[in-house]
Amino acid sequence: MIDTPEQPPRISDTTLEQDRKTAGQRKVNIIWEMTQGIIAVGITCATIYCAVASKESALIGNAFTLIVSLYFVRTNHSKTGGVGGTDSR
Repeated sequence: MIDTPEQPPRISDTTLEQDRKTAGQRKVNIIWEMTQGIIAVGITCATIYCAVASKESALIGNAFTLIVSLYFVRTNHSKTGGVGGTDSR
């Protein structure tokens, strides 16, 4: 085992107000992610049921395509930092 000198912790570069804003946004993001996941799983189950039961449903098929494709290509993760974040990287 290699001994490495212990590094002191880094000083935070955010203010308490910035931390509070992003913490609230993280809660909203968790709720939104859970809702999207439930909807995606629900429509997937409905599509599988229709396929197994040999029931043709263009509406379910279209909803599956739309919801699942949007679920995977949504852009709400393109910005970092939540409410207090910046557009520059």
